[in-house]
Order: sequence, then structure tokens, then C-alpha cells
Amino acid sequence: MSKIHFDPPDADLIASLHQGNKNALSVLYDRYGGLVYTLALKLLDRPDEAEDLTQDIFLSFWKQDKFDPSRAKLSSYLCLLTRSRAIDKLRTRQSEQKSLQRFQQNIIPETDLPTPLDSVSLAEERAIVRESLASLSDRQRQILELSYYQNLSQSAIATQLDLPIGTVKTHARQGLIKLRQLLQSQIG
Repeated sequence: MSKIHFDPPDADLIASLHQGNKNALSVLYDRYGGLVYTLALKLLDRPDEAEDLTQDIFLSFWKQDKFDPSRAKLSSYLCLLTRSRAIDKLRTRQSEQKSLQRFQQNIIPETDLPTPLDSVSLAEERAIVRESLASLSDRQRQILELSYYQNLSQSAIATQLDLPIGTVKTHARQGLIKLRQLLQSQIG
């Protein structure tokens, strides 16, 4: 005699999840994880970021009780949440790229043959950058140096330092913010 496999409706799983049943989250992840990942990958175009975002979506869904099954389908809600968070990540990425460009413009001379005055100015700017880097935490400085001086990706840095990618991203972002503040206060 064969068993009948029962697939509980989303509303039952959500109710079970809010009662603390972690297995309900696992079933929802199995049901919608592929959808969330595919959308995240399409928007972010980076598999590692799509994986991180997929985990973040389900983790926040588990921790927060904002979904109302009477207002929308769970798949629609998860897609909307994924789209919104992916756009936030893209904006952050764009902001970090602009910060990097400004950072590099402050370090890299614009002409091939600097004048003696330019050399002095450049040396002063490099000294300021070195001092500013030295005032960061060891981890922030190490991650920024690996990223900008050795041109390593955040994934490669995470592997080299044996850290989670999220930790590398957080230290890089916080380090860039602090570095920008320090450089603006010293260079103007």
C-alpha cells in the first residue's frame, strides 16, 4: 500500500513557523528557495550574492511576522521582498564602486610625468592615506589592502582569511566609510 504524501498549504506552514516550528521554514525554503535564488541571480548577476540574498530573505521571513496570507500569495511576497533587497544591494554596490573610484583618484596620479610639486603633493596624500588606513581596525585594513592593493575579490578574501563572505563585506563597507570620513577631514 502506498503512502499519500500531504503537501501542507503555505498558510498552515506560516502558522506553524510562527509557533516556532523550524521544519516549516525548511519546507518553505524547499518550496520557494529556487524561485528566490533565480530572481536574485537575475537581478544581481552574481551567484554568491544571490545565495546570500536568498538566505537573508528566508532568515528575515522567519524572524519577522510581516506577511499576511490574506493579502497576497507567499510567492508574490517573497518575489517582492527579493526584488526590493536586490535593488538595495545594487545601490550599495554602486555606492561602494563610486567610493572606490574616489579613493583611487586620491591615490593614483592623473598624469604620467608628475612635476616635482606634484610628487611632493602625491607623497603627502599617500602619507595621509597610509595614516588613515593605520587608524582602521586590523581586519578592516587587511581586507581593504587585499581588495585594493592586491585586487582580490571579496570571495577570494573570504577564502584567504577563512571568514564568511558577509563578514568580509561588512568590514569592507565599514572600513570604506571610516576611511572616507578620515580622508575628507584630512584632505578636505
